Amino acid sequence: MDSVLVNTFTSGPDEDGRFGKFGGRFVSETLMPLILDLEREYVSIKDDDSFWAEMNYLWKHYVGRPSPLYYAERLTERLGGARIYFKRDELNHTGAHKINNVQGQILLARRMGKTRIIAETGAGQHGVATATVCARFGLPCVVYMGVHDVERQAPNVFRMKLLGAEVRPVSSGRGTLKDAMNDALRDWVTNVRDTFYCIGTVAGPHPYPAMVRDFQAIIGKETRQQMMEMEGRLPDTLVAAIGGGSNAMGLFYPFLDEPDVRIVGVEAGGKGVDDRMQHCASLNGGVPGVLHGNRTYLLQDDDGQILEGFSISAGLDYPGVGPEHSWLHETGRAEYVAVTDIEALEAFQLCCEREGIIPALEPCHALAHVMKIAGSLPSEHIICMNMCGRGDKDIFTVAKALGIEMTEE
Repeated sequence: MDSVLVNTFTSGPDEDGRFGKFGGRFVSETLMPLILDLEREYVSIKDDDSFWAEMNYLWKHYVGRPSPLYYAERLTERLGGARIYFKRDELNHTGAHKINNVQGQILLARRMGKTRIIAETGAGQHGVATATVCARFGLPCVVYMGVHDVERQAPNVFRMKLLGAEVRPVSSGRGTLKDAMNDALRDWVTNVRDTFYCIGTVAGPHPYPAMVRDFQAIIGKETRQQMMEMEGRLPDTLVAAIGGGSNAMGLFYPFLDEPDVRIVGVEAGGKGVDDRMQHCASLNGGVPGVLHGNRTYLLQDDDGQILEGFSISAGLDYPGVGPEHSWLHETGRAEYVAVTDIEALEAFQLCCEREGIIPALEPCHALAHVMKIAGSLPSEHIICMNMCGRGDKDIFTVAKALGIEMTEE
């Protein structure tokens, strides 16, 4: 295994946009010229000092990077065993990791002369980040959001509207992230001349999975440096929540060629992976197929029809996963586990009570897994978890799940 690890896992995708047998470009003829233009622009900025100077300036002065690496002392004490660190990307402007990627894509859109931005969103954080950066640069913004998510993420819907975005509810399917992405793609096909589609995760047709990963990799790059400063070595285990998987790839990617670093992605187990209709754990309960322009693991029936997933977390409520995660799963470089809604809610409450941090439901899934493994590990073991979002948006969902009635005083 060691011989395979050296300079292997950070080399993809190949020239066809594939990670092994996953990824690729499965799009209509109408979109192919735009996709190829985007790939050319993306390749051109990789070594463009002026682009990265603007990115670094905005990351520092607008987003608030670097985000802190925080030793969760009281949680470590409570669980026993391993030392637990949070990479606190919930402290970014807009409250999540999403703005890291949005900033890069909108700078690319401006270079391409695009004058209209569209996006999809589930938990609302990608929509808020897109609306925020569009407001910063004076660009019109349309955000597609499933009606179910509009209801359970009302605070973020209001934030997007305050920022000047048009929020378009999507009622097809179950009204969640998959359905929002479907309508965003339809919009894009219709308005290819002036519109840029800002995808929020490491999914979609090439070059989106690699491009989003590269913009989010700032998370892992900072973590490496901060961990060396604080502990003098790299962490033993990385843990992050997986929906489409952008926050996880951002943390994991700079460590992929470090064979001594264990990497764990945590999927949304909903009410249990044994029930195919009550979870969103594509890698634990799905099979390969094609959705939204790429080949990856999906929740689907025997006829290839996409199943409606389920999760208390709007940001993880997607019946697929980024293709690079599928490749890491099949190669064995990363492990993927599932956490139920009940376990995530327990992690939410413990984090609030022990650390004074109200987390989003998405990273609560990662924290729930940390709670399972920390006590069995030695005290010198270091776990680093990505706290990828804050929980302001989820307080109504959590209150409902806990049977607490929220009333105005």
